[in-house]
Parts: sequence; structure tokens; C-alpha cells
Amino acid sequence: MSEEKKAPVELTEAQINQWQRECLGNAQKFLADKGVLPVSILEKECRILPPLCAVWKIKGNDGNTYWVITGRLPTDAVQISAAENARDVLRHFSFQWQLKADGIMASKPIDKTQVDFANLLVNRAHGLYELFENEQLWANVAS
Repeated sequence: MSEEKKAPVELTEAQINQWQRECLGNAQKFLADKGVLPVSILEKECRILPPLCAVWKIKGNDGNTYWVITGRLPTDAVQISAAENARDVLRHFSFQWQLKADGIMASKPIDKTQVDFANLLVNRAHGLYELFENEQLWANVAS
């Protein structure tokens, strides 16, 4: 049985809450590192999928609102114009990460760290697309 085929581990509510706090902290730090201080989180439009990923909709002090993705994947952000909702932003990041990985692999010279990162991006992009396609995850979400 491969690593990816193991049964999902059930998390306690305390573990989920801790994971969620860490993810939100990572999202806020990511934006702050880009010079954007988070002003508010639009909680109704966020999507928390522990322990895989969380999608945050965060209004910044620059007047813009961002989708920020965190979790067991690279943290990334995009302005809200890229997607209407959390589900669509998963697809957006999936496509963007595949393009980014292609760009890394096409650049010369390429070192092992770059190859590893490109492979990580592709792997996580496929996982995001599977989450996007999973109708059960989105059944109770208004579009």
C-alpha cells in the first residue's frame, strides 16, 4: 500500500483548530511578507479542508482582497479577481502551479532543488484539482 492510499487520519477538534490557526497565521504572514497587512478575513467565503489545505479570503490594507492558500502545500496568494469562490481558486492555483513548474523545468541551468520544487508544485496541483472536482466537498457550499 503506497503512502497516498492510506486511510485518512481522523483529527480531533483541538487538532483541527490548531491546524486552522497555523494556516491562518501562515496566510497572514505570507501577505505581510509581500507588504500587505491583513485587515479582515471574509470567513463565509473561506474553505477549510484539514489537514490538506485552507483557502482564505483576506482583505488587505492596500484596499485589495486576496485568496490565500495554505496547508500541506506551498502558500500562495492571488487577487480575488482570479476566481469567484474558494472552489474556483483551487483550480486557478492548480493551473498556475503547473505552469510555474513547466517554467522551472524549462529554465537552464536547473538544479536538484528547483527540480524538487517543480515536482512538488505538480504533485500539489494535481491534488488541488482533485479537491476542485470532488462534488462531495462542495455539496453544501453556495456558489
